[in-house]
Amino acid sequence: MATIEQLATTLQGLAGPGIKRKELIAAVREKHPKASKKDIVPAAFYALTSTVEGDVERAHRLQAFALSERAAEEGEAPLPVTRRKKDRRRDARRGQQQVH
Repeated sequence: MATIEQLATTLQGLAGPGIKRKELIAAVREKHPKASKKDIVPAAFYALTSTVEGDVERAHRLQAFALSERAAEEGEAPLPVTRRKKDRRRDARRGQQQVH
């Protein structure tokens, strides 16, 4: 199995303009057939933290790939927290009962 450094080097070489996530994963798997998606995503983050050789666009593509794939791994987007409407009538009745 490929190390994270090898996968990161491969990702840096393949992250070209216009490449889609699935194409990037397929290209990495061509060079490293035993690499799983769970191996490739951390390697993309590793590639960001290692030297990107001054290519800012390549770093942005790797970051976008890594973030989108990590979000996909974690499941759906978290549900927003919804607040229930406060029942003011019930609160008013409760306040009147305590006064009496």
